[in-house]
Amino acid sequence: MLKGKSLIDPSDFSKEEFREIFDLAHEIAKDPLKYKKSCEDKILATLFFEPSTRTRFSFEAAMLRLGGQVIGFSEPNSSSVAKGESIADTIRTVENYADLAVMRHPKEGAPRVAVQSVKFPVINAGDGGHLHPTQTLTDILTIEMLKGSVENKVYGFCGDLKFGRTVHSLIKFLSNYDGVRFILVSPEELTIPEYVREEITRKNVPFIEVDKLKEHLKEMDFLYMTRVQRERFFNEEDYIRLKDSFILDAEKMKHAGPETYILHPLPRVNEISIDVDDDPRAQYFNQARNGMYVRMALILKLLGIK
Repeated sequence: MLKGKSLIDPSDFSKEEFREIFDLAHEIAKDPLKYKKSCEDKILATLFFEPSTRTRFSFEAAMLRLGGQVIGFSEPNSSSVAKGESIADTIRTVENYADLAVMRHPKEGAPRVAVQSVKFPVINAGDGGHLHPTQTLTDILTIEMLKGSVENKVYGFCGDLKFGRTVHSLIKFLSNYDGVRFILVSPEELTIPEYVREEITRKNVPFIEVDKLKEHLKEMDFLYMTRVQRERFFNEEDYIRLKDSFILDAEKMKHAGPETYILHPLPRVNEISIDVDDDPRAQYFNQARNGMYVRMALILKLLGIK
């Protein structure tokens, strides 16, 4: 039973609970209009302390398409946080006005602090370079739509694996499934954090870490590209040196398999050339649309609405 629960970390839900969400998301994708009045008397609060396009818009679109309403802010200077209000006080105040909240924050662990202060559901929409569980739901729904199951697949992750919270969340989630293998492609300075590496090792998931992409493309069922995240760097020179480490273009796509699908959480900078966009294996814009469907399902489940 998911009613009233919060989603801060992928480990907060069981496999069975995630299955409920994905099954409902698949149904919504087939017939979104069937659910257009499901949340007529409900309000979602969007608390975005950090910039967002897809995550905020997809959550807001999800609630509006369910017939609900949205309140909130898209940057902290428009809230009392600018006056020094704590996260705990902000979320406790918002609880008086909304039925659930979604929060993005630049500090790791901030949504966990928030959820300890309230009784209504809180959803982590990204906390610093840590986790982004609803992007993981988006990714998994897309994978299932393309290949039916997440099991027995080879997943490539390329780019900024150190600060990429979407990568950390997805690896944590996929590590619970049989037959999964990872190919981790990054410069030495941007390899996965040790806590992620320890989790993969603890769950006996086979993986390799490499610094070449082209040589491994044909092995992959999915390639998850990521941008090098300028906002996480303390040193601008390091960012400039690393930002173009891997660029996927039409020429490199010739080395990929006929069903090697390309995913990206977006936004992209230049790590995927626009000449890849029309390739049927490029699925990142479909992925963005699927984010709305899975967030509709998540909202319904957390509110206990069938």
